Amino acid sequence: MAGPPETRERLAAFGRWLTRERELRGLSRDEVVRGTKLAPGVIEALESGEEGRIPPRAYAIGYLRAYAAAVGLAADEVVLRYEETFGQAEPTGGRRATPMWARVVGIGVLLAAAAVAAWTVLRP
Repeated sequence: MAGPPETRERLAAFGRWLTRERELRGLSRDEVVRGTKLAPGVIEALESGEEGRIPPRAYAIGYLRAYAAAVGLAADEVVLRYEETFGQAEPTGGRRATPMWARVVGIGVLLAAAAVAAWTVLRP
């Protein structure tokens, strides 16, 4: 699914920035592949800046940290640039994740209701 044109352009610029930083340090893609132990396609995807090729956020963050270490960049800066480019939240199909506290409260309410129901049924 393609994002808005401005997001695609920012992602392309981010990929060009990664490539430029690598090249400024005189490193080839193959050297980064060896340094990160990531597949060549992953490095190409990160540097391409093409939304459809970039892995899901959870993977991309780890890959970018490894990339930064291999190239000699500050990992936090690279991740921050990525987050500013892509945005913190990725589409989740309209569903939002339920916070952990809400799950715990919900389970507690269900257990309390079950206890009350059992007590009223089993009471002599």
